[in-house]
Amino acid sequence: MLQPKKQKHRKMQKGRSRGRIKETRGLTVSYGEYGLQALGSIWITARQIEAVRKTIAHSLKREGKIWIRIFPDKPVTKLPPEVTLGGGKGNVDHFVTPVKPGRILFEIGGVPKSSAVEAFRLAGHKLPVKTKIIAKE
Repeated sequence: MLQPKKQKHRKMQKGRSRGRIKETRGLTVSYGEYGLQALGSIWITARQIEAVRKTIAHSLKREGKIWIRIFPDKPVTKLPPEVTLGGGKGNVDHFVTPVKPGRILFEIGGVPKSSAVEAFRLAGHKLPVKTKIIAKE
């Protein structure tokens, strides 16, 4: 009997986030009618994405549809406190997604403009980056 292969985390380099370099993909509203666009360069954690999702869902009273256009697939490691150097790399602490300026983070469809703007206004306060609300062309 064949055993399924265990999924190993793909090792990913830390990289460098240059704020002046614009995003090349995910720049337009594709699924919904309104989108939340990042204006800066930052790492967004999985906890922040979940906080924004809950805020939007609560604000819309579970009406309409929400699309999350980013996924935290980059592991961030951290050593425990008070550990001396030379112990190797730490365990995975949390996951992030690198975001560059221009990236659409979330989309909403099936709700009036006033509801979408208010939901994105509240959601923008949960993120560590300045955002802009845009509508589909």
